[in-house]
Amino acid sequence: MLTISQLAAYAGVTVRAVRHYHQIGLLPEPERDHSGYRIYNAAAVVRLIRIHTLAAAGVPLARVQELLDAGPEEFAEGVREIDKDLRAEIRRLRDTRERLARLAAGEHLALPASVVGYLDRLRDLGVEERYIEMERDVWIMVAAQIPHEIDAIIADKHERLNDPDMVKLYSLINGALDLPADNPRIYEIADILERLMVRAVEAGEVRADGTDETFDDQFADLLDATLLENAPGAKRLLAILEERGWKGWTRVERVPADG
Repeated sequence: MLTISQLAAYAGVTVRAVRHYHQIGLLPEPERDHSGYRIYNAAAVVRLIRIHTLAAAGVPLARVQELLDAGPEEFAEGVREIDKDLRAEIRRLRDTRERLARLAAGEHLALPASVVGYLDRLRDLGVEERYIEMERDVWIMVAAQIPHEIDAIIADKHERLNDPDMVKLYSLINGALDLPADNPRIYEIADILERLMVRAVEAGEVRADGTDETFDDQFADLLDATLLENAPGAKRLLAILEERGWKGWTRVERVPADG
């Protein structure tokens, strides 16, 4: 007959573990001697070793009981199911580690890789970090609204960067966030934007009737407000474009030009 300490030692576990297995019902409570101490036999040692082996192999304690009581075929099927669950958990943990690694490396929180790559390309063009941060925040909101479309949208943005006018636009944007409303550079930006809008509408890439359904009205207004809040000259820029027959920023609408 063995004491609880001897049982634990033979099975390679702690006394605390033995008591826990008693508590959750994996290891039946043994008889007690006249002094009230638990006394164990060889069967208890074998069962405890099996419990410990299964637990050490990664079997959840909640499933150890069914495997202990299973026949050979049921045991094999149970192990396969547990292995499947573990492989799924490993994939989840690997994905989590990759996300953490990207964050540790300075990647942007809540942004898909395609957007991060696009922002890095803007940096390569010399676009100032302050503007990139503003655009980043916009993309975070957009990606959350249309996650299944964001990669295609970014691919189109990359294609547009092959247009010399678009590259010129970004060069003019540098340092433009704090421009006063009467700065001549705002007119240069308006000229380029108008050319880009005309080409996009003529190519059928943009609808000019204000009915783009990519975003609802409230979200489109939110995106426009982001620009207006961060660039003092943006209100004047939009006013110039409206004078030329273009209304809106997120949703472009062709309207009769003033005058």
